[in-house]
Amino acid sequence: MNKKIWLATVSFAAVCAMAFAGIGIKNNMRNSKLKAQFAQAEQSQAGGNLIAARDAYKGLMQQNFDVEKAKEVYGKIEKLNVDILFSPVKTEDSVIYKVQPGDTLDAIAKKYGTTVQLIKRANNLTSSMIKPGAELKVNTAKFSIVVDKSQNILTLKANEQAIKTYNVATGTNNCTPVGIFKIATKIIDPPWYSSGRIIPPDDPKNILGSRWMGFTIKSYGIHGTTDDSSIGTQQTQGCVRMHNSDVEELYDIIPVGTEVTILD
Repeated sequence: MNKKIWLATVSFAAVCAMAFAGIGIKNNMRNSKLKAQFAQAEQSQAGGNLIAARDAYKGLMQQNFDVEKAKEVYGKIEKLNVDILFSPVKTEDSVIYKVQPGDTLDAIAKKYGTTVQLIKRANNLTSSMIKPGAELKVNTAKFSIVVDKSQNILTLKANEQAIKTYNVATGTNNCTPVGIFKIATKIIDPPWYSSGRIIPPDDPKNILGSRWMGFTIKSYGIHGTTDDSSIGTQQTQGCVRMHNSDVEELYDIIPVGTEVTILD
């Protein structure tokens, strides 16, 4: 082989080896950095610093993960969003309200467009009794809901920012109505009216589960279920069906008047 060609070949091989080594070093550095970021997020969460943990996970979402890892990180962010809502941690979407003589949780909730349940959960209250001078975290964000029938997904938003997604069931043959509605009624352990009969909440034939949030369009709403296997499918008579644990969480967050957009 010509000496010049041989030298060029050796040099090219050396350059390739150095390049691949460089890629390996960069990947190792990236993996080490990601592990450190994960550890920081988990440490913040374990220490009760929920906002720092959420922000750390949001930073991780900027990385080029595989789909499953991205889902895992996003799930952690969604859980932290709700944990923050249900905690005394002050956010830009809340105020610290000083209880005045004559105040009630119902009156405070109406004043700020929130729910009694959310105030209680955010302040670790076990009863509705409040004392003048007490300070309460009160949510001020405007919640809204978007239901995507094509994916059977319900998205909860606060001030137009998505904070959590839920798997749901929608109507058979796409019969869930499309449009913009509002939550008109909220009922715990609802009875079910079927074929002219009232089926009580403790009856196994009552399919509404533990919560009902009725729309401004008659006979439709969001409710729980006695059939968890139906979630993620189109099996309802037109309502939006959720796991009971999910509908109970959503029920505590959204007030009457919350806007619900249903899309095909």
